[in-house]
Parts: sequence; structure tokens; C-alpha cells
Amino acid sequence: MKLKKIGILTAGGDCPGLNAAIRGVGKTAIVNYGMEVIGFNAGFSGLIEKDYIKLKEHNLSGILTLGGTILGTSREKPYKGSKKGENEKPELIKQHYHELELDAIVCIGGNGTMKTAERLHREGLNVVGIPKTIDNDVWGTDVTFGFDSAVMIATEAIDRLHTTANAHQRVMVIELMGHHTGWIALYAGMAGGGDIILLPEIEYNAKALCRCIEHRFESKKPYSIVVVAEGIKHPDSISAGRHIAQLIHDHTDIETRETVLGYVQRGGSPSPMDRILATRYGAFAAQCIAECRFGTMVAVKNNDLITVPLAEISDRVKYVDAEHPLIVKARQMGVSFGDR
Repeated sequence: MKLKKIGILTAGGDCPGLNAAIRGVGKTAIVNYGMEVIGFNAGFSGLIEKDYIKLKEHNLSGILTLGGTILGTSREKPYKGSKKGENEKPELIKQHYHELELDAIVCIGGNGTMKTAERLHREGLNVVGIPKTIDNDVWGTDVTFGFDSAVMIATEAIDRLHTTANAHQRVMVIELMGHHTGWIALYAGMAGGGDIILLPEIEYNAKALCRCIEHRFESKKPYSIVVVAEGIKHPDSISAGRHIAQLIHDHTDIETRETVLGYVQRGGSPSPMDRILATRYGAFAAQCIAECRFGTMVAVKNNDLITVPLAEISDRVKYVDAEHPLIVKARQMGVSFGDR
């Protein structure tokens, strides 16, 4: 019986836990299933350019705690802007897949990566997806690795802002990542004791927001922490955090400062929970290949590992429900979401 040969790639934005996932796939595939493993450099670009390295067990030792990805990544989208017969990239991917005699590819990434993986599977390639993104917005799974690390970093930043806000009796606005969804802002805002949390999924009202700030000061609460997801409605000319800080200052005349945390949220060593989740995902992906469960994404539901068809995930985003239990509890505690 021919031993399976598989490829691994990491695509899209970097996040903590990618190396843990690579390790989980590779070590399980090599040690438990006797597979041959190669890693493609720079995401789908590596498949297009046939740029890869052979991964042995020793290559996968010592990378569990490392941030970033030993394979590199890119935002290459092979199907973007292409019409049938006009784009050679998907054809090159298929050609190289067969030239290398691969039995499957593990695609580690977020929404865009899963969409590309589904297209490749439709064209005959054996694909298994692993969901990663700090935004936690991949549909079909309870959680993506990278999210816990980002929340931990954001929460620490909010913790530090409390002391400055209190000392100067001012409003501190902190902008966190989240283009389309507010998962990081919601969880870090709650963990860090944010007074107001603004999410893309809940439209804020400027008057309600400023009333909340003024009421806090009238109630002898000397400062306020406003946690803002970058994807909330705001002018293109300035950042979401700057817009909210200016809005508050202009309407209340209370001293307000903003902090944009930015790419710090995506860097560094993964949290213990992300190391475990990425490892579980990786090991399960190798199992799925061994069992020929292709065209799927590995996922977690109620802490159980499952597979979800890639066809069900494509073009879907996991948004924060306005009635999410954490939001309901937050409102009961007096946290404002700027809408009432």
C-alpha cells in the first residue's frame, strides 16, 4: 500500500498558533500514519510556484510556542478577479498537486482560505481546512485558534488604560481589530472591564453614547473605558477609535484620548489555550486525511471535534448575535453598547 503524501500551507493574515497547527498536522501524519509531509511556502503562492520544503519530524520540534509561521504566508487569492480560461493560477496549482503526487492538502486559514480550499476541492483536489483567525469569525466552528491570544493581549492593554484613565479622569478609547465582527472587542471589553463596547453588529447612536459618558461623570465615576471594534461605522478619513474619541470630546467636552492597538494583537507566542486548540485541529486534520474525509473543515462544537463541509462555509461569516448571552449579561451589569 502506497503511503500518503500530503502538503500543508498557511494562508491569509498571520496569527498565534499557526506553528502549533503545522506541528499538530505534521507530527501526527508522520508518527501515527507514516505519511510524507511537505510544506508550501507563502500560502497559495507556494502551490502556484511549486515552492516547498520537505517536513521531517525534527523540523517540527521546538515550534509549538513560536508566533508567526515557519512556512510563511500571503494573501494570494488564486481565483480573485479571474474568468474561466483567463487565469492560469488554479491550473498551476492542480498541475503541481499532481506532479508532486499529493494525496491531500491541508489549508490553514480564515474565511478567504476556506473559500479557496472549497473551490480547489470542487476541481478535484483532496482538501482539509483548519480554521484560524484572531477575529473568530469563521462560520461552522465555535472558536478559531488565534482568538484567545488576541483577547489576552487586548485585555492586558485595557487593564493598563484603566490606571491612566483614572489618574487623569478622562475617557480612554481603545480600538481593537475586527473588520466585520466584534468578537475581540466583546470578549476583551468584558474581560477588561470596558464601560462601553462598540461592535459592528450593533449600530451605535452618537447621542446615546455621549449621554452614557456624561451620566457616568455625573454619577461620580471619574473615568470611562470605551472599547471599539475597528469595523464600526466611521468616516474613511480617520480610524474608528479616533472618530469615537473626537465625537465624545466634541459633544461632552470631556478630555478623551484614543489608542489603536493594531498588529500587536496578531503577534507573539500563542496562549496555552491556542496551542492546545491548534494542536487538536492539526492532529484531527491528519486523521481526516487518513480516513479520506476530504472537502471538509475541522471544527469544534461544544468542545467536540467535528468536520463541516467546506461547501457549507463558503461566503458565510460568524457574526456576534445582538442577543449573545455575554451581551445580555453585560447589559444587566450596566455595560453600554452605544445603542440605547
